[in-house]
Amino acid sequence: MRTSPSIVPHDGDQQVYLVLDDFGGRVGLAWRETDPSDTSLETVIRDLLDGQYSNPVRIVGFNTTEGWSIDASEDIAKEIRARCDAEGRDIPECVRDSVDRFGGRPVVKL
Repeated sequence: MRTSPSIVPHDGDQQVYLVLDDFGGRVGLAWRETDPSDTSLETVIRDLLDGQYSNPVRIVGFNTTEGWSIDASEDIAKEIRARCDAEGRDIPECVRDSVDRFGGRPVVKL
């Protein structure tokens, strides 16, 4: 019997973060396809800062080995704001709404 490939990471205890992106219009919401090696928290934050997403509306983290999942949207929004503040740079436009929604204070564009 043929089976589908597993979505469980092969290297044991791994935390995975995925982004729900809003493409707008008729396309709407979709979980972004991500290479398994690019699902770490740091990689997702870097990709958000680099503009790899259109309009992220939710970020979830999970660990199948430990059996947990979280909505990481607020923590990641705060981290993006903190990094941009520390670097003296504007929050990228593609994540500005998300950071504003989850980050606790309005984004002020300089």
